[in-house]
Amino acid sequence: MGAQQVRQGFVDLYGAEPEGVWSAPGRVNLIGEHTDYNDGFVMPFALPHVATAAVSRRDDGVLRLHSADVEGGVAELRLDALAPQTDRSWTAYPAGVVWALREAGHAVTGADIHLASTVPTGAGLSSSAALEVVIALALDDLFELGLKRWQLARLCQRAENVYVGAPTGIMDQTASACCERGHALFLDTRDLSQKQIPLDLAAEGMRLLVVDTQVKHAHSDGEYGKRRAGCEKGAALLGVDALRDIPYDGLDAALARLGDDDEVIRLVRHVVTEDQRVEHAVALLESGETRAIGQVLTAGHASLRDDFRISCPELDLVVDTALAGGALGARMTGGGFGGSAIVLAEASDVETLTKSIESAFATAGFTTPRVFEAVPSAGALRVS
Repeated sequence: MGAQQVRQGFVDLYGAEPEGVWSAPGRVNLIGEHTDYNDGFVMPFALPHVATAAVSRRDDGVLRLHSADVEGGVAELRLDALAPQTDRSWTAYPAGVVWALREAGHAVTGADIHLASTVPTGAGLSSSAALEVVIALALDDLFELGLKRWQLARLCQRAENVYVGAPTGIMDQTASACCERGHALFLDTRDLSQKQIPLDLAAEGMRLLVVDTQVKHAHSDGEYGKRRAGCEKGAALLGVDALRDIPYDGLDAALARLGDDDEVIRLVRHVVTEDQRVEHAVALLESGETRAIGQVLTAGHASLRDDFRISCPELDLVVDTALAGGALGARMTGGGFGGSAIVLAEASDVETLTKSIESAFATAGFTTPRVFEAVPSAGALRVS
């Protein structure tokens, strides 16, 4: 749904023009999975799929929310009644952002909001972060809060962690808020320093496919939290603030100190090697060896599958089929337990690979996957 349709939807709902329309994208993470809450490195880029919000201010302490994507009428909430983990519906995400802004001392006095999103939900493409960031950007503009993009991302993460109750890291919100068209974002999640890395695969005769397996996941489910707690346990046992502090060349010694705790050993090994894979991928891209990142992606999938153990049969089938068909590399992307995989391929191989993956899913009796090209796109912005 385009910005003009969202604007018209606002008029139809609330009987007046909105003060503005904003958009914020979903993201694909090229490499760097489950490193963000370990103070590590990530490299996402924004998708052309966006959450769009038409918004106007209110001054009566009322928040009115409506989504074109969810059945039901306008939800009306009082700002002074917003409380963490009391809302289990989609409204928790925008309401959580308002709560986080007010908790941080920003004078948000209410809003009328109409939303629509083209970011697939449950596909590991950060539909929730897009929803949060578009609300934060709109309210920052309308209430003239003067927040920087990284500050908006932090507040959105707080909304998801505390208000929604999902223990996610900072990557998704930062990607949605800060990515630039034609670039991947090399982000240090400890200090939030950023570097935009040029990524124009089409110019080099390649494509990056996203394969949405249609297997839904939810970050607020327990498995994600278990992995995070296991990583924190590993850091504590090794006497460091976060697993980011374990150097790659010191990994074997660190693992030896963990004794026979197999689960923690696997989690630590994934995070430390994944940080190294991000740095390796950045170096390859900066030196023009773009095709070589395919091997890095594939190694990342093996680590997520075998050490972090968050893949699933559908994701593994995408990766195995793509590699067998001549893809340069492939891996699951996102939080795991479903969602999407990415496939780096020569442009000339895209049609054949797509058909092979769809055929493999049909043979296995899986739901037909959704396959589309991922093009590095712009971050959040005011549309009108």
